[in-house]
Amino acid sequence: RIDAEHVISKKMQLKQKAEQMKTDLLKQFDFQFNHFVDNLIDESTTLDSTFSPSLSASVTKEQTAVAHGLTRAPPEKGKHFISRRSLLDELFQVNHIRTIYHMFIALLILFIVSTLVMDFIDEGRLVLDFDLLVYAFGRFPIVISTWLCMFLSTLLIPYGLFLQWASGYQASKHKVLRIVSFGALFLIFQMVGLWAAPVYTVIHFCLPPASRFIVILEQVRLMMKAHSFIRENVSRVLSNKEKNSGIQQIPQFSHYLYFLFAPTLIYRDSYPRNPTIRWSYVATKFAQVLGCLFYAYYIFVRLCIPLFRNISREPFSLKVLVLCIFNSILPGVLVLFLAFFAFLHCWLNAFAEMLQFADRMFYKDWWNSTSFANYYRTWNVVVHDWLYYYAYKDFLWLFTHRFRAAAMLSVFTVSAVVHEYVLAICFGFFYPVLFCLFMCFGMAFNFVLHDRRKGPVWNVIMWTSLFLGQGMLVCLYSQEWYAQQHCPLTNPSFLDLLKPRSWTCRLHS
Repeated sequence: RIDAEHVISKKMQLKQKAEQMKTDLLKQFDFQFNHFVDNLIDESTTLDSTFSPSLSASVTKEQTAVAHGLTRAPPEKGKHFISRRSLLDELFQVNHIRTIYHMFIALLILFIVSTLVMDFIDEGRLVLDFDLLVYAFGRFPIVISTWLCMFLSTLLIPYGLFLQWASGYQASKHKVLRIVSFGALFLIFQMVGLWAAPVYTVIHFCLPPASRFIVILEQVRLMMKAHSFIRENVSRVLSNKEKNSGIQQIPQFSHYLYFLFAPTLIYRDSYPRNPTIRWSYVATKFAQVLGCLFYAYYIFVRLCIPLFRNISREPFSLKVLVLCIFNSILPGVLVLFLAFFAFLHCWLNAFAEMLQFADRMFYKDWWNSTSFANYYRTWNVVVHDWLYYYAYKDFLWLFTHRFRAAAMLSVFTVSAVVHEYVLAICFGFFYPVLFCLFMCFGMAFNFVLHDRRKGPVWNVIMWTSLFLGQGMLVCLYSQEWYAQQHCPLTNPSFLDLLKPRSWTCRLHS
């Protein structure tokens, strides 16, 4: 009887192991299959439309007009939205990947404990004032009021201008003049209402860096959203000019309101939606955003501030610069990971869940990139889609699909200028380190490390270059920040504002 019970126990254990193995294999198969299908769909939607003998006469006529540059491609020829989860949500189903997430949590705990211990040793008490966070997010009521004004103006003015233009476009005898006049009004709104006014606000009220980042990033987002709404719907009205009335082409106000909150920069009247809202998922994502914020705080407190506090008073030398760059690689990479995880994964997924937005492909597997060309496409899919369809594709349409290298250069230039503009306004000084890295090394790597580069060695080269670039950004911008604090100018000229203060601050210390 004892032997029989032992055999039965062994069989039950084997059965449990088999069931667990079955579950793990099904999860792995489901993940691989979903990843394969998503890639297949992405590749198929980016293929150029080809002619087929079975096409109807109307479709053939429309495609011929697009091919000859008579009109722009309608919205359905652009990005296709489908229901899919974010890649990290799928990867975190695997225990081995989730362990990496646990490692970052353990590192955060060590940062907190080490900071508390150092404060206790230096001050003789526990210091929990978070003065850096309080300073960085200061004057928050001004931020809220500025954002509210930007949002309401973006909600009402572009929609109202488009409503007035489209309602009388078909009956107008001066269609070109109507397009030019309303287009000029829209550009004036973009330049004055969404660009000049927020910039004046952040400079006039001397907002701290994090508060400036909130205002300026929201400014850029709303400008891109307004452009997408006008671009998609004007194209739709123009492509249906044989109809008697343009009223049918005006989207509903609720669609536009949903689009302003949706985690995408490409306008559609409708998106794939999930049936329910998982409020526990939303709370988890916002908690992770808060955790990343405190993570960044401890990175600056423990790794950056002690390094750069007195660096502007040291005599400049190549040795100091090289050591500064290599000491900045670790905090730079950690901040890069935190920015990606907090915004592109947690923040966008939280809003997508609250809005039941089903297409969660805000990024792809950029960490597996073997070329910078693939990295630029997969790091931030939301912004890349906007640049691809409204900068790259429209440039090719304007020049009849010639000058592809010039189109790519224009996209790089627009992206580099906007990134540098955001940093210049938020930091309060002009030091185009990111612009130079983007336009020089980034452009060169985009053509040298192209999609034909395969293999793990190219992935190592990509990561090495990325790490070094992050170290240079953190080092040089931090040096300039402290130089601006230690060596202020009483009556600076225009050239003094353009010249980096860190180049001369050490000479006067």
